[in-house]
Amino acid sequence: MNAKTNVKKLLERLVETKAETIKLGMDLHARDVVVCVQLDGALPQRPQKMTTAELLTLVRGLRAAGRKVYGCYEAGPCGYGLHRELLAAGATNYVVVAEALGGARQQKTDALDATALADRLDRYVRGNTKAFSVVTVPTPAEEQARAEGRLRGQLKRTRHEWEARGRSLLLVHGHHVTGPWWTERRWTELKATLSVWLVQELEIMRTVLATVDTQEKARRKTLEAAAPKVLPKAVGALTWVLLAREICDWARFKNRRQVSSDTGLCPGVHQSGGSKRDGCINRHGNPRVRALLIELVWRLVRWQPDYPPIKGLVAGIARGAARRKLAVAAARRLAVDLWRLATAQTTPAKLQLLVPTEVTA
Repeated sequence: MNAKTNVKKLLERLVETKAETIKLGMDLHARDVVVCVQLDGALPQRPQKMTTAELLTLVRGLRAAGRKVYGCYEAGPCGYGLHRELLAAGATNYVVVAEALGGARQQKTDALDATALADRLDRYVRGNTKAFSVVTVPTPAEEQARAEGRLRGQLKRTRHEWEARGRSLLLVHGHHVTGPWWTERRWTELKATLSVWLVQELEIMRTVLATVDTQEKARRKTLEAAAPKVLPKAVGALTWVLLAREICDWARFKNRRQVSSDTGLCPGVHQSGGSKRDGCINRHGNPRVRALLIELVWRLVRWQPDYPPIKGLVAGIARGAARRKLAVAAARRLAVDLWRLATAQTTPAKLQLLVPTEVTA
């Protein structure tokens, strides 16, 4: 029996039931999706594998029959395409934060994951909003803008990788060089000291490096051009744009707690009985946002010493791990202040941030 017949019979069987609400826990993969069906409050059924096209056919058939359809799947490399298609088909779908679903058994299969998602979806629909964490799905335009910023970072890393390959090849053959050896001036000086074979090998690397470097600089200029003309000192145009595109929409936050939580810079809590201690940061949310905020904090230490959240760092009252904790706390406060700036709730002057009087292009 082929998969199409299975889905057709499944649809007929589900329509014949008296269930009003049908929940679909989905374990999504590139080629197929494992679906666990739950009717109203009954036990989840045995998961079935189908293609995304067959899943959409099933959802459309259920909606045409007047059933309410809820679905959820974990965020991952497959993106949000299926989510948007499910919404268009009439389902209510959630993209949730990926986590270990095996429980105490420490077992993982696609069927077990789909079943666990269906169970959590049932609890969420019945009002338990703690059953899972829902991901904020960006619009296609926001997703494309974010990808443009990420590509610039990938180009930069690729350039560093090829620079390192060249330095490694030079070192193996007795030449210790540092820095960007491939630039025109450095290469002219270095080339005269190398063998013909080594020059040929490095010329190939220089061709790759020149292409990547040109593309990275062009993308950087494009991103910087999208920044506001006036920004606080040390808050660079590139940093501002990358943060805004990773956040997608500053206005989606309703309060400062949501902003802090989204950065993943909040300390974990370990509490039992009368004892309580703060642990390391929970690292929830976007790791690129955390990296940008920490980088920005250290720039502010140099160029904005009067900014209140970093005064402890400027004063040098802590060293080592304690100093890093101060930097994390400052980054968390900084995220809230940037949200207030982006949503026009405050001004740089109120935050004690200096703004250059002259802005050069």
